[in-house]
Amino acid sequence: MPQPRIMLVVTGDDFGYCPKRNQGIVDCFKAGGISSVSLLVNASAAKDAADLAKRHNIPIGLHANLSEGIPVCQSLRQASTLVNEHGFFHGKMGFRQALERHQLSMKQSYFFLYVEVELELRDQIRLFRELTGHLPHHMDGHQHVHILQEVREVFAQVLSDHKIPYTRVPVEPGLHNCQWLPPHLQRFYAQVEKDALESIPVFRHYGIRWPEVYLGLTTVGQNMSVSNLQRALSHALSRSSCGISSSEERVITAELMVHPGYPSHAQKGGCGEGPDDFSQSDDRQHELSVLTDLSLLAMYRQERVQLCAFKDL
Repeated sequence: MPQPRIMLVVTGDDFGYCPKRNQGIVDCFKAGGISSVSLLVNASAAKDAADLAKRHNIPIGLHANLSEGIPVCQSLRQASTLVNEHGFFHGKMGFRQALERHQLSMKQSYFFLYVEVELELRDQIRLFRELTGHLPHHMDGHQHVHILQEVREVFAQVLSDHKIPYTRVPVEPGLHNCQWLPPHLQRFYAQVEKDALESIPVFRHYGIRWPEVYLGLTTVGQNMSVSNLQRALSHALSRSSCGISSSEERVITAELMVHPGYPSHAQKGGCGEGPDDFSQSDDRQHELSVLTDLSLLAMYRQERVQLCAFKDL
């Protein structure tokens, strides 16, 4: 049986977060470590990031943000369910906790939440277009907010209205075999997987597409290594090769979510509240080093992995 060929989109998330992140992502792209980026339009260095993408011809999509920093939509910065008393989004876990409270609220409150999410998503697309000169090639969610129960429907509707064809469905093969992950990450990733699986019928209904295989939950930060990336790809190959006849050449489409960069300077960057701890740590540079490791690039060639952008799928 011929070995499947993998068309792999390696997406550098959080483009625009700070100048150090932007530089690291560009260096990673130029070295062949990533093939696409997702832009945070409400981040402090978003315009610089968009200019860099134009200069270096980096395929760019939108990293829709409902959890960190300040809304793009002016009318939502005060008296909105999406923000706290200081006008900031509720945070990665705070947003999820706020949504859990809304599930217990009246349907009228849910309607207002739907409208506010729609307003913010449309304004982020508008700003993306102003910064880049075009619509996003793909659109995913910062901290996986796009697959949450209260968000996925309006997210898919907005993508469909703008004819944005691709999104991200974070269901990672082999996730449950990674017992070395700390318990809090295992719990969070299990919930992400559940939300992602429940999003699939919604995205299909609106004609939204995504690569067949998603990778990246188990290889964030210090968990990224050449061997861990090879393990993740092996799971993808084994799952996707079932039922293929010996005469067929199978082409598998996949996305690898990554976060390369250089550590942010304290108080410089972020989406209005300064950079988070992860951004100021060495984890970003560690990912950059692994993604540009010559042995990883050699492994891609050996395993018939071709890096590409969403528009190439």
